Amino acid sequence: MMEFLIVLSRYLFIGGIGLFLWSGIVYIAYEQGGFLGSPVTAVSLQKGIVIGMHLLAFLILTARTGFAAAGFGLAGLIFLLIAWWMLDHIYYDGCPLLINGMLFLMDVGLIFLWRLEPPLAQRQLIWMTLGLTCICLLPYIMKIIPHTEKLEWLYVVLIYGLLLATHFFGEEKGGSVNWLTLKFRTYSFTFQPSEIEKFLFIFYLASVFRKRVGWREFLQTAILSAGIILLLVLQKDLGSALIFFMTYMVLLYVSTSSELLFFLGMGTASAAAVLAYRLFSHVQVRVAAWKNPWADIDTGGYQIVNSLFAITTWGFFGSGLTKGMPETIPVVESDCIFAAICEEFGSFFGLGLIGIFLMILYRGVRVALDSARKYHSLIAMGVTVLLTFQAFLIIGGVIKLIPLTGVTLPLVSYGGSSILSSMIMFGILQWICVLCEEDAREKEERDRIYE
Repeated sequence: MMEFLIVLSRYLFIGGIGLFLWSGIVYIAYEQGGFLGSPVTAVSLQKGIVIGMHLLAFLILTARTGFAAAGFGLAGLIFLLIAWWMLDHIYYDGCPLLINGMLFLMDVGLIFLWRLEPPLAQRQLIWMTLGLTCICLLPYIMKIIPHTEKLEWLYVVLIYGLLLATHFFGEEKGGSVNWLTLKFRTYSFTFQPSEIEKFLFIFYLASVFRKRVGWREFLQTAILSAGIILLLVLQKDLGSALIFFMTYMVLLYVSTSSELLFFLGMGTASAAAVLAYRLFSHVQVRVAAWKNPWADIDTGGYQIVNSLFAITTWGFFGSGLTKGMPETIPVVESDCIFAAICEEFGSFFGLGLIGIFLMILYRGVRVALDSARKYHSLIAMGVTVLLTFQAFLIIGGVIKLIPLTGVTLPLVSYGGSSILSSMIMFGILQWICVLCEEDAREKEERDRIYE
């Protein structure tokens, strides 16, 4: 009976994510003046799909791994229900697609982390709870600090302080020196400073670019941003360096609409990439593994080869939950979790995950365009670009489209710093979305008065 359920679940999971995306299209069509169905029904259906997927997955995991999975599945379900209740109340005027997309991705991560290594899933749920707390407190924190746009130099000092602390005192994991450990008596806490630097970098750029950008401002931000990216490269954190660079370029273009500055920046970055390839051996290893992983399959190419085997072996519908061999992929819980998902849920499901990130990209850009204040618009655009470009980087690396950089898949991969920062970014998007609705209502009220 359980074998039949696992086989059937392959189609149910793919059908579920397809219906989830269709519901998102229904909601977006209604926003744009079209009608493909009720937006309220679409949002409710998305919630039901997440709950149904969660219950089905943990039913299978319980049958395969024991009743501990049932207890954890119940804890995860309680988290989902509380998260919807709290976020729907605090961000009443926010975007339900962003909330549902975030929780869908997080639940997929919980399912596969329990499948791979239960203690990781338990720690991830703790971090998710902390992230939910931060999202709920965010509107009140932003009221306490209303003029964050005036703190641009504080952001720069904090970014460089964290970078230099990591450079001199950081620990190496996975080839990159991008971890710091704080110790207090017998307790130690390890985190990635780059996750904090992402927020500071976005707020710094938004603070500068909200004003008129002349050559002086351009050169100032270009030099400071280049220094940040160079320090990340020296720490061998190539993924974060690329994410920071792309965020800078997009916000520069959005702020100035200057093709000259954009192509000047891209040309400079291309020259710097060639120079980095010549100077740094770890860059050469990554590029060689990308170009021909089978030539060095026992060492440099081992991870990407096993990822490709996992994605392609079971085809569009996957092997079924618990039927694959994701443990053969090195660092599968963080770097290559997308490959494990495609192996057991199928390539169609993997395409659905990409579709959810595209939905998030669209909604984030829409929030940025709707914002009445340039500062908030730039923050929304920066957060959206950072999240979706990070997803592109890791998925592109896992499928061998680009060199593998080792960043996490936002909201899905294991990592306390990563899940916390990603959730807060969604909170920032929701906060700006609420401000957009408040500004729109105030404008309507003013128009009625003047009429």
